[in-house]
Amino acid sequence: MFFDGYGYHGTSFEQTYRCYPASFIEKPQIESGDKIIMPPSALDRLASLHIDYPMLFELRNDAAERVSHCGVLEFIAEEGMIYMPYWMMENLLLQEGDIVRLKNVTLPKGTYVKLQPHTKDFLDISNPKAILETTLRNYSCLTTGDSIMVAYNNKKYYIDIIETKPSSAISIIETDCEVDFAPPLDYKEPERPAIPSSSSKAPTQVEEAPTEAEPKFSAFTGTARRLDGKPLKQQPPPLFSSGSKDKGPAISNGNNKPSSGSSSQSSARQAQGKLVFGSNANRPKETKQDSGKEAKQEQPQKKEDPKFQPFTGRKYSLKG
Repeated sequence: MFFDGYGYHGTSFEQTYRCYPASFIEKPQIESGDKIIMPPSALDRLASLHIDYPMLFELRNDAAERVSHCGVLEFIAEEGMIYMPYWMMENLLLQEGDIVRLKNVTLPKGTYVKLQPHTKDFLDISNPKAILETTLRNYSCLTTGDSIMVAYNNKKYYIDIIETKPSSAISIIETDCEVDFAPPLDYKEPERPAIPSSSSKAPTQVEEAPTEAEPKFSAFTGTARRLDGKPLKQQPPPLFSSGSKDKGPAISNGNNKPSSGSSSQSSARQAQGKLVFGSNANRPKETKQDSGKEAKQEQPQKKEDPKFQPFTGRKYSLKG
């Protein structure tokens, strides 16, 4: 407790001071940490007490019912005054010259802290965790609900402390603390899922198109042929059947009207010869159909030449 100005009694340190920002004492370096500057009389009292080191203090604004914690950097301030970082004054809702209560405390070492940046710009840094680790070296403790300031590349980034373990206020001096990040305050999650939903439908449509085009290609579209020359049980496709029907009567008339059995064999073999056998020999018959019966009678005579022609489709008798 305290009385008569700055006299102290008891075993704990507790005092009220008027607070001012660091700019009043020309100490800009304390803006990048959580340490304050206290008067020399506070050092004399703290030295006579059995307190734990490093020295940690609780800052309380009774008017706004706000609480935070800090360390101490130097004891060079004027009596009855303390200098603190401006971001700390903002957390406590303090103005220049307002009254703040200080009390020495002992905080447990932190094991876990969850942070939430105010803007997405902090995540755009190449290695935000390394920058944060370097910045937190200037801090001695963290309090749930505070907003700390990280200065990097001539820009200030504000980060909220939304959770600390094992208590709401922890010491981060010489301790291994797990750090987790929450999405930034300006992060809009619902907008992003709409983008992949439209793009996911496009590949399915592209994949369906080839499947529809595949049945259009049909390999081995030729008609079936028998090696023994017998006609097929199934009718050939209409494309070839029309040509074979036109050629059948012309060939049978040119062969001096053979029997019905021989005419059926010759018409079947003639259709086979269109693609495989005797194709060059049979084509002139089609071009000379309009020349008359005399031209058709000369063609069988040419076939009776001594040249060997296998599978001509003619019928011979052993009796002569």
